[in-house]
Amino acid sequence: MSEMIPVRTVEIHEPAHPKKVTAKSSDNQIHTRSFTGLYRTLRVAGAGFLFLAFFGTVWLNWGGRQAVLWDLAESKFHIFGATFWPQDFILLSALLIICAFGLFAITVFAGRVWCGYTCPQSSFTWLFMWCEKVTEGERNQRIKLQAAPWSLNKLARRSAKHTLWLSISVLTGLTFVGYFTPIRPLASELLTWQMGGVSLFWVVFFTAATYLNAGWLREAVCMHMCPYARFQSVMFDKDTLTISYDAARGEHRGPRKREAKPADVGLGDCIDCQLCVQVCPTGIDIRDGLQMECIGCAACIDACDSIMDKMGYARGLVS
Repeated sequence: MSEMIPVRTVEIHEPAHPKKVTAKSSDNQIHTRSFTGLYRTLRVAGAGFLFLAFFGTVWLNWGGRQAVLWDLAESKFHIFGATFWPQDFILLSALLIICAFGLFAITVFAGRVWCGYTCPQSSFTWLFMWCEKVTEGERNQRIKLQAAPWSLNKLARRSAKHTLWLSISVLTGLTFVGYFTPIRPLASELLTWQMGGVSLFWVVFFTAATYLNAGWLREAVCMHMCPYARFQSVMFDKDTLTISYDAARGEHRGPRKREAKPADVGLGDCIDCQLCVQVCPTGIDIRDGLQMECIGCAACIDACDSIMDKMGYARGLVS
């Protein structure tokens, strides 16, 4: 006689508001909200280090020459005290293979930390959003400015924003080309309007790429253009570190007075403030579950923890 499997009743927590929440405003753009928290601090520190390395290394000298210079004309590749020749490309291939497998291994254990903390697209997008905040104000101010008719104030703010964007883009294009052409004479040619030929083409190309990707395309690159976003899910398993919403604790969600206890009003810990949606750079609602668009930046964790602190609840509703 076969053993009977006991039946157990499982309570399913359905969201109190099935209507999908989006961070996009009426202009179909994502306007993120400012926030603070541990993960934001880590991301800013990491991005600051990477920006310093990228923009600063190209200006270093070593033994009477540029410290890092891939001189294509001379077929010499200088990396501080070492000089490599074209026949040494097998070493570069090995290094790239190691980095690729390293990225895969990190994804298996820690999810999309690359996307959220070290990816150039994400880092420059956060920087451009900061420029937007400085010139156009906070989220609500930017939404109002977008909907307002053109005026001198709107023109001045938009001009300031795009000036900052273009300045960063030009500096990025110049720096990138400076790793292949000596940066000092290249910068001198740019400042004196004497740059031409191949150098000018590539500076303009990378300037335009930075301006368009970080300023205009933003989350579209992560969601529709990046191949890593498409195949990273096959590297996830049940032990992969991901960001998730605790539905058993949070549902049913709804607003309440600060002094009210969730059990007394028949609600979960989620007060449905939608702050987790407003800070998301890709505009998703983490409460809908794990999604391909999530880049693992943990902005929603910082936002939710700040609300839990204000309400006097335990942190970790989003964790």
